[in-house]
Order: sequence, then structure tokens, then C-alpha cells
Amino acid sequence: MNRIKQLFEKKQKDILSIYFTAGFPQLNDTCNIIRELEANGIDLIEVGIPFSDPMADGPTIQDSGTIALRNGMTLSLLFDQLKDIRKDVKMPLIMMGYLNPIMQYGFENFCKKCNETGIDGAIIPDLPFDDYMNEYKAIADKYDIKVIMLITPETSDERIRQIDEHTDGFIYMVSSAATTGAQKSFDEKKQDYFRKINNMNLRNPRLIGFGISNKATLEAAQANAGGAIIGSKFITLLKENKDVKEAVKALKEALSK
Repeated sequence: MNRIKQLFEKKQKDILSIYFTAGFPQLNDTCNIIRELEANGIDLIEVGIPFSDPMADGPTIQDSGTIALRNGMTLSLLFDQLKDIRKDVKMPLIMMGYLNPIMQYGFENFCKKCNETGIDGAIIPDLPFDDYMNEYKAIADKYDIKVIMLITPETSDERIRQIDEHTDGFIYMVSSAATTGAQKSFDEKKQDYFRKINNMNLRNPRLIGFGISNKATLEAAQANAGGAIIGSKFITLLKENKDVKEAVKALKEALSK
């Protein structure tokens, strides 16, 4: 069974997923970061494929992608770095990246390589749902790669229902229509959005991302979904601390207050 499915069958609440950009801060940090996060009880990891035009990302993740590209990170190199990751890492791993580098690599080649490497899913923010259904779903299914779709406060109920019906794994629930970036709290408008989605009784579990950086936002996400996704905050701590162990320690401290 796909590791994402296994995770959500075993654990329905308080899941914590961490995003980081492959090749940042240093080119060869990728596997060390994954292992350190797993050792500290993180449930799920999203490995970011750096791209020169990441339209959904705020300045923190954009900067990390620029540095990673400057360091020499490519999708081919990333797969090479991860080729032995399943010798010791058991947790689900997801590739997160934009369509352009994936299409340059070849979508079927990408899914095949994910399967061979032990990657369980993919998040492609600029992949339209209709294109996914018509052109890519059958390929992803062939290699058991769960393509995770994003929903935002602007997503129609009809589209949310379609995503829920035709995807498998979890739904990435974006806390706002803005780009990524840390926030101190979620306002009442966002809380209303969370409650609305809760009341839809969707089939798939959900994780809330964008803006989670402290105890208040973490607890709000955990109260309204299966758990939370943290990206910008961890990237900031990696940049500040350089040492991966110290960055993970600082993240745990930030989420406790």
C-alpha cells in the first residue's frame, strides 16, 4: 500500500508535514534533512523541486529555490541523491514542484522514477485539475503516485467535490489565496473557510498549509483538518541555523509557543 495511505489509516489527527527545498542551504543537504526530520517525529515530508518562477511561493521559498538552483540542484540530481533513501527512511515522501521542470523531465519518466526511488506522491501547484484528469491521472495511477491537489478559499464547492472524488491520498487545503509565508494567527475569515470545508464531509483527509509558523496557527490547522504543513518557517530556520539539527530543534521550539 502507498505510504501516504498507510499514514492516514494509522493516524487521523495531528499530522505534521514539513516542506523544504532540495539543494538548500547546501546542495547535498537533502537526505540529511529528511533523516533528521524523521528522527524528530515528523509524519510526512514534501521535497521541493527548485524552479526559477515559483508563482505560489512567497519570498522565503523563492529565495531558497534561487540558492538551490545556484548550488546546482536539478531534478535529475535530486533523484540521484534520493536513490538509496529507502534503505533507512520509512515515512511518506512527496515531491513538490512546478509543471515546467517536470514536463522537461517527462511526466511518465518522472512518475516512473518516483516509483523506483520510493517517492509516494507529487504536488504540482500549477497543474490544472482538468488537465490532470485528461492527460496525467492514468500515468500517475500506473506508477502509484498520488497527485495531491490544492484547494483555496476561492475554489468552488463543485471543484472541491470533483477533487475529492477523483484523487486519493489527501487534499492540500491552502489557508488563503495569497502566496506562502508565515503568519501569527488565522483570522475569522480563514476560520470560516476551515469550518465550511469541515461541513462538506469530504472523503479524503486534509492538511492545511500556508502561514503556519507557531503554536496558534498549528493548533488551528490541527483542529480543522488532519494536520498541518509547514514550509516557510522551516526554510527560514534552515537559513538562520545552517546546521540541520539546530534548525529542527528551533522549529519544535517555535511550534510550542
